[in-house]
Amino acid sequence: MRSVTGKGRLAAFAAVAVGATVALAGCASGDPLDEDSGNGGDGGGETIVIGSQDYYSNEIIAEIYAQALEANGHTVEREFRIGQREVYIPEIESGAIDLFPEYTGNLLQSYVPDTTATTADDVYAELEGALPEGLRVLDQSPATDQDSYNVTREYSEANGVTSLADLKDVSESITLGGNAELKTRPYGPDGLKEVYGVEVGFKQINDSGGRLTLDALLDNTVQMVNIFSANPEIATSDLVTLDDPEGLFLASNVVPVASENVTDEIAEIINEVSAALTPEGLVELNSQSVNEQRSADDIAAEWLEAEGLA
Repeated sequence: MRSVTGKGRLAAFAAVAVGATVALAGCASGDPLDEDSGNGGDGGGETIVIGSQDYYSNEIIAEIYAQALEANGHTVEREFRIGQREVYIPEIESGAIDLFPEYTGNLLQSYVPDTTATTADDVYAELEGALPEGLRVLDQSPATDQDSYNVTREYSEANGVTSLADLKDVSESITLGGNAELKTRPYGPDGLKEVYGVEVGFKQINDSGGRLTLDALLDNTVQMVNIFSANPEIATSDLVTLDDPEGLFLASNVVPVASENVTDEIAEIINEVSAALTPEGLVELNSQSVNEQRSADDIAAEWLEAEGLA
């Protein structure tokens, strides 16, 4: 048995790491470690702990994983919305979490900051060899949700900006808005300067491209924001995603990271989920969350039924 799987340790760890209490959402009733609790049946093995980022889209994918496993008789414990990569990677590496939806490019850069891989296949191949002992990636999904830099349509047209390369010709100062960790990521302000020769200011907005980020962009508090590419608000708010001709951003396909507790049978179930999840499908799932305010468990249940996976 693993020494740590409970919510108490994760919450304590996250509080130390980010200086604040992180809410952990457990969707099952009863004790998921109790085989008699009714949460998924006997499953023929120990409880599989599934985690997610503190990001609604990632939680939806994690919930899809959880319900797919439960539909096949496995016992699942949910540790959702536990923060960003700096918080949860140590927990995955420690064995506290067994299965986690990740994104190939960003995950690879966290282990190999100077990687030169950019295409989906090259990134995935390098990632397979970059993970520490005891972890592996399952099949990557066609679905992508990668970082992208966006401006308003008005800003794009007024400044002739359609790509990151165009920013160097903008005479006025540019402030980039995004989560705190963006400031030190390889594709953050330093990456923009190194790759495109563009200097930007930075404003911390910690909602992963959510309403606060959009409001700051629309009222010109910032001129450019980092929004994940599967965010339906890019289209809804008529934003312009700037082209990235030099490959500042790596391809980032959805990919499950698995511990040694994930058996081949479990991996097969999750790989079927990954194969069925498309880029357009992920945008639609996100739209149901953002625009219709549906819960992750309802979105996941409906999608699994529609795909014949539950």
